Amino acid sequence: MRLDVRGLTFDVYAGGPADGEPVLLLHGFPQHSGEWSAVLPALHAAGLRSYALDQRGYSPGARPLAVEDYRMAECVADAAAVLDALGVPAAHVVGHDWGAMVAWQLAARQPDRVRTLTAVSVPHPAAFAHAINTDPGQKARSAYISLFRRPGKAESVLLALNAAALRRMLAGVGRDRVDDYAEPMRDRETLTAALNWYRAMSRRDLAGCGPVGVPTSYVWSDGDVAIGRTAATACAAQVAGDYRFVALRGVSHWIPDEAPAALAEVILDRVGGR
Repeated sequence: MRLDVRGLTFDVYAGGPADGEPVLLLHGFPQHSGEWSAVLPALHAAGLRSYALDQRGYSPGARPLAVEDYRMAECVADAAAVLDALGVPAAHVVGHDWGAMVAWQLAARQPDRVRTLTAVSVPHPAAFAHAINTDPGQKARSAYISLFRRPGKAESVLLALNAAALRRMLAGVGRDRVDDYAEPMRDRETLTAALNWYRAMSRRDLAGCGPVGVPTSYVWSDGDVAIGRTAATACAAQVAGDYRFVALRGVSHWIPDEAPAALAEVILDRVGGR
């Protein structure tokens, strides 16, 4: 379905029983709502209603041009507006990568909209900021962000030689999925919109995110090249509500693609309060 909110048009993919408890799923870079395809069957079988959103910059009808249009406050407002348009007062929220960043911020800023939170790969923004400021290892892991924030240069590097760098970055999603994610990004305008999330990021967005009080599970994997253990373990201090930390062994950053069954189990445990 397509939803017109905030002057933009978002693509939202609904599934599962129409009367099921709602789950809003938020994807990361450089993917799209399809990253949840292997996770959703288990959620639907459990009676949940899913709404997988192609976020700002990824939905063709929601692709503003200015970098400031991709500030975190705008992305969080999109998620809340989509829930409004769906007639959903509050949802279980699941986010991966940048989607996790939006989910953390939504839970901190508008806790009445979030029944439970399952954040995947990326920890609470303040935990991430703490790790970057104190852990040389996390600084090294995050060095790629400097490139992604350089307009034009990042696009050229990622798209060179048939998008070789972009495809290498996606190692772990599975060979059959690399094209699915990389192909839309080969359109330079689409890639620029996706990279604008990095370019609009500020230290204030990270360190200024308050604690989360909703029931929360954070899923991290020890093979994640972008997020180290310091950031992952610092997450607990930023959650005031019931909190579970799940560490998957031998799994890369691309948890929804690489370990969908394990992730679905974590989501269902959180949603069902098991």
